[in-house]
Amino acid sequence: MGTHDEDDVARRRFDVADAAPLLLDAGGVVRGWTRDAERLLGYPAAEAVGRGLAELLTRADAARVPDVLERCRREGGWAGLLSARRGDGRPIPVMARITSADEPGGPTRWLVLLNERGDAPGWSMSRPVLEKMVSGSPIGIAIVDADLRFVWSNAALARFGGGPPEHRLGLRLADVQPGLDSEAIEAQMRRVLQSGEPVLGYEHVGHVRASPHRETAHMLSFTRLDDDHGHPMGVYYTVVDMTERHRARQRLALLDRAGRRIGRSLDIGRTAQELADVAVPGFADVVTVDLLEPVLRGAEPTQGQPADGPRKTVTLHRAGRRSAGADAPEDAGAALVVCPVDSPSARCLATGRPWRGERPTEERGPAEERGPAAAEPPSVLVVPVRARGTTLGVTTFLRDHRREPFDENDLALAEDLVSRAAVCVDNARRYTRERDAALVLQRNLLPRRLPEQEAVEVAACYRPADELTGLGGDWYDLIPLSAGRVALVVGEVPGHGIDAAAAMGRVRTAVRTLAALDLPPEEVLAHLDDLVARMDHEDDVTAEEGEAEPGAEGTQTVGSACVYVVYDPVDGRCTMAAAGHPAPAVVLPDGAVTFVDLPQGPPLGVGGPPFESAEVTLPEGSTLALHTDGLLAQGQDWALDTDRERLRLALERASERLDVRCQAVIDALVPARPHDDVALLMARTHRLAADRVADWELPADPAAVAEARKTASRRLAEWGLAELSFTTELVVSELVTNAIRYATGPIRLRLIRERTLVCEVFDGGATAPHLRHPRAMDEGGRGLLLVSQVTQRWGTRFLPEGKIIWAEQSLMDPGA
Repeated sequence: MGTHDEDDVARRRFDVADAAPLLLDAGGVVRGWTRDAERLLGYPAAEAVGRGLAELLTRADAARVPDVLERCRREGGWAGLLSARRGDGRPIPVMARITSADEPGGPTRWLVLLNERGDAPGWSMSRPVLEKMVSGSPIGIAIVDADLRFVWSNAALARFGGGPPEHRLGLRLADVQPGLDSEAIEAQMRRVLQSGEPVLGYEHVGHVRASPHRETAHMLSFTRLDDDHGHPMGVYYTVVDMTERHRARQRLALLDRAGRRIGRSLDIGRTAQELADVAVPGFADVVTVDLLEPVLRGAEPTQGQPADGPRKTVTLHRAGRRSAGADAPEDAGAALVVCPVDSPSARCLATGRPWRGERPTEERGPAEERGPAAAEPPSVLVVPVRARGTTLGVTTFLRDHRREPFDENDLALAEDLVSRAAVCVDNARRYTRERDAALVLQRNLLPRRLPEQEAVEVAACYRPADELTGLGGDWYDLIPLSAGRVALVVGEVPGHGIDAAAAMGRVRTAVRTLAALDLPPEEVLAHLDDLVARMDHEDDVTAEEGEAEPGAEGTQTVGSACVYVVYDPVDGRCTMAAAGHPAPAVVLPDGAVTFVDLPQGPPLGVGGPPFESAEVTLPEGSTLALHTDGLLAQGQDWALDTDRERLRLALERASERLDVRCQAVIDALVPARPHDDVALLMARTHRLAADRVADWELPADPAAVAEARKTASRRLAEWGLAELSFTTELVVSELVTNAIRYATGPIRLRLIRERTLVCEVFDGGATAPHLRHPRAMDEGGRGLLLVSQVTQRWGTRFLPEGKIIWAEQSLMDPGA
């Protein structure tokens, strides 16, 4: 504001010479009127005299008149702001001062002085009034000269230390408050001196002399003071203590940081360490998190932990630790912490209530930290880690003697912080328990060792999902079939955890059962699809009837995926079908990688078009790679062509050992902690040598039975299996006789020497033979009964053109 403006305002200040006087009686009625009053309010004397003061004011202020007159009688006068109503009805703001105009022995009279407010700042203040205002203000106020030395300050500033106002005169801020960043504050003063622009709301945090161990926060505002010629002569500044607001902000920031940083994983140790990291150094100098041993294992902690040993101690395991000055989390090392039963930690465990005080000297752990400046006992908070009514351990917060001790507000904050972390620790504990149980279940359900056979060389790898996703239901299997063939199966069920593992066990068992029927792959999947739909319906009925366990979600099998491959080592044919599952990859003997063009069927149990199969003939030494979709879909941007190319590159890396190659593919495509579990089954194909297979076409003539027996016996002699001739002749005789008697079309006899001796008879019939138990006097019906008694196993396999009845005999020498 310039000099002209200041003079204009000064002329407008409330002054008797500028005021419009009027006279009131004791009841507030106008008894005297002046020309100045007429000029200001627009009423002539004839209209104004006899009116009440309330009639000259706006409605809102008219209601105040009785109170104003009462204060005049009680206090001898009144001053304030009113809104008058002019004669033309327009409101006009006025400053009013009412004083007594009584004469000795005369009636009560009140002199009213009115002045239009306009843009005047208000009444002029005398120096004593102004000094009383600033000296008695609860806000710290000071004035420094151009050299930033104190020339005046009020008593409120002394509350922050540095002595009374007279002791500050001539001193700089650094001399008065060495615990503050005086350079930063004086930089703000110089800025104001140079620019003339005030600085408002500057926040500063430090230690004042009045509280050297307590961090305090202040809000400062700076304004330049100029002399009559406009030259800067100093800085006027105010100081407001905002420590409580600052601490509230710090508490909210700490809780916000805890919400973002604690519980980012489902690992118990990492969650405990995150709690320690969040609280240091802002809240404490040292933080330790000690948990009960069952918690680390994922087990339920026992309430009222028993004391151990003759000294009656409680043992905890250190899960997290952080101290001020450490650049990284300190290795807690799962160290044992032994606490006497009367220690604060043990009492917190027993009662579930926190403890505040100085650090106890009787409680120690291995390589126990003593905190900074251990000469004086630090302030300590011990807060139980408690979630869902169960105490899991304790968290200890320590401050050294150079900081303000913990108070009740700090205790409340620590409890809030630990309670949030406790839920995360308990979630991690529950997850650990379920994950460990699911892993055990899944490992027991997955084949520990794949069956030995000669059709393929196999290797399998399984990598479970990370802790945020949970263990899935991926699985694989190898099932020996008749005639030296094998079924290779890889599948997955939806969901994660124990339910997924249980569902996987049900589906895998169903596949093995259906594989024993020796059905083509598309028929196996069709039966499996019906079975999954039926299992889902039975689960729904069980849930509706209320027979399910409380909280049980059931085993979700609908939507399961599976690829079923049958490989025949005699001719290298490979037949396969898929239900919502990726097609296998094939690595040819020359290292080229291709993907089978396999018709995709719908996932199991959802219904849809019938399943179709594909057939390929593989050269010896080809490698089949069957995998779940997690092998390809580990990225957020999933694309079939791109991920197949990644799989192709991984499979092209040659390795003599199949297990090494299988592990290398998993390592190349799957992170150590994948978001979905992965199963990979690799099978390198072998062919049976031509001299290990013999087959003959037989006429549908009973006389051919004898010739078939002789032919088979001669081949066994060539193979060095003469000891099996009697049994084999019996099997050949019974199977060929049945084919001639009951079937039509061509008849073929085939012998296969593998790990077992396989005898197969093909005919064009479509009816399956049945094992009968004839009575003693029956003349027939004993053929298959005899075959089942003298062989290891037997069965029927249907083909589009007929059926095959087969029987296996074990060989004494597997290498024969």
